[in-house]
Amino acid sequence: MKLKICGMKYKDNITEVAQLQPDYLGFIFYEKSSRFFDRDIPELPRSIKKVGVFVNASIPYILEKIKNYNLQVIQLHGEESVSFCAELKLMCHTERSLSANEESNNEIHVSSEMPEVIKVFSIKDKFDFSILKPFEEVCDYFLFDTKGKLPGGNGYTFNWDALKEYPSTKPFFLSGGIGLNETEKLKDFKNTDASKYCYAVDVNSKFEIEPGLKNNKELKTFKNEL
Repeated sequence: MKLKICGMKYKDNITEVAQLQPDYLGFIFYEKSSRFFDRDIPELPRSIKKVGVFVNASIPYILEKIKNYNLQVIQLHGEESVSFCAELKLMCHTERSLSANEESNNEIHVSSEMPEVIKVFSIKDKFDFSILKPFEEVCDYFLFDTKGKLPGGNGYTFNWDALKEYPSTKPFFLSGGIGLNETEKLKDFKNTDASKYCYAVDVNSKFEIEPGLKNNKELKTFKNEL
């Protein structure tokens, strides 16, 4: 499984955590979050994908952050509809084509890769997986998080047994209150049919000294065990 560390905020901490070579680092562009990111991202290894996390944001706002931070992944953590995801994909393609043409005129190479889209769904004990079907064509991944008071970062896990009913072949991220105490549970989960399409594990609040500041030592231990 790949590893995504979300809710990064402080420059030195970002640089320190990046040395662990996670597959993804997440930055939250939601002003009501205590992990809201409005700073500069230090230079990261090319192997680490930068994820922008948004909650019911407008498409122009998302496109602005993609451009300003060179985001490779967009995580939609609100109530975004199928049509919203489809329009976002289309606008990303249009913006990327325009940027590529501009840079081509200046004889500068631009990556043609489109930002990937992760759509988040929250689970407690049960979930109606039928709502996922129309999203399959407009998203690259699903992410399953714990249903709670906040859109993420609630600090506790949902019932992973619910994923036994997962009907899709779309790869997904497993999130929600995952910390060092869940390593054995994760190992058991990896041996179940429910984990067949589990592409990555997403961690956040369980590894924090304070919101946005990660405990690098504990993350290193977790990554080694993962």
